Amino acid sequence: MIVRTTQDITNTERDVEAENGNWRSKRIVLADDRVGFSFHETVIKAGTVNDFWYANHVEAVWLVEGRGRLTDLETGTIYDIGPGSMYLLNGFEKHRLEVDEQMRMMCVFNPPVTGREVHDEHGVYPLITLDE
Repeated sequence: MIVRTTQDITNTERDVEAENGNWRSKRIVLADDRVGFSFHETVIKAGTVNDFWYANHVEAVWLVEGRGRLTDLETGTIYDIGPGSMYLLNGFEKHRLEVDEQMRMMCVFNPPVTGREVHDEHGVYPLITLDE
């Protein structure tokens, strides 16, 4: 059994902030926990616009706090999202989050991330395995 708190993770290698300062992700479960997924709490600052593309991962997101818009950059479809909204990037969709009120979300990635990933110039996490 694994028990962790976000307080335990704060200011450790599992607490990752974007280079541009727009978001912060606390990686609660990572690949080295060997459970087949990773689980994160991510906070995205109000007033920011963020483009992401998880070309190598499926991501499920549950928005706990905040409001804004999610845009599917492939179709142009815009979704207003708020507390209780869930979105699933099951087709590796390029997407944009425009944040009106600071968002706090719980995210699950498959395959699990290792914690060493950094978004590239396209917003993509590389696929890193524990063997690398």
